[in-house]
Amino acid sequence: SKHELEFNMNEDQMRLKISALQRELEITESGGGKQRIEKLHESGKLTARERIDLLLDKNSERIEIGALAGYNMYQEHGGCPSGGVVVVIGYVSGKQCIVVANDATVKAGAWFPITGKKNLRAQEIAMENRLPIIYLVDSAGVYLPMQDEIYPDKEHFGRIFRNNAMMSSMGIVQIAAVMGSCVAGG
Repeated sequence: SKHELEFNMNEDQMRLKISALQRELEITESGGGKQRIEKLHESGKLTARERIDLLLDKNSERIEIGALAGYNMYQEHGGCPSGGVVVVIGYVSGKQCIVVANDATVKAGAWFPITGKKNLRAQEIAMENRLPIIYLVDSAGVYLPMQDEIYPDKEHFGRIFRNNAMMSSMGIVQIAAVMGSCVAGG
C-alpha cells in the first residue's frame, strides 16, 4: 500500500541518518585523532574516555552529555571535538555522579569558548540533580588565541568559580583529580 511504501522510505532515511550520526560520534570520540592518542599513551597517560571508563563502575549505566558540542567549530584552529571535554553521568561505587574530563588530545585540553559552556552545563546538571561532580583535570588552560571570547560572554568562564561556591554551599561534593597539566583556572 501507499502508506507501507512511505513508511519503508522513511525508515530507510532514518537508518541512513542514524548511521551518519554514529559515524560522526566515532570521529568525535577519537578526540584530537589517533596520532595524539598514541602520543598520550606513549607518555604513560590515558585519554579522557579511558579515565572515565576506569573510574565508573563496570557494566553500570552511563550517558554522555554533549558529545557533539564543538561540532564543526573552530576549524581554522584545528577543531574542537566534543568541546575538548568529555562529560558523562554514571556511577562511582554505586553513587550517581557527573564526571567532567578534559580531553588532552584536543589542543592539550585547552579551553575554547564552547568548552566553558559545556563545563557550565555539567555544573548546572550537578546542581539541578544534586549530583557529586568529579573533574579529571588535564588542561593547558584557556586557548589563548581566543581568550577575548572566553571571559566576556554572559555564560563566561568566571561563572564556573561562582558555581563552585554555590555547589559548596548546597553541600554538593566536588572532587578534582589533577591528571596532567593544570594551568590557571584549572
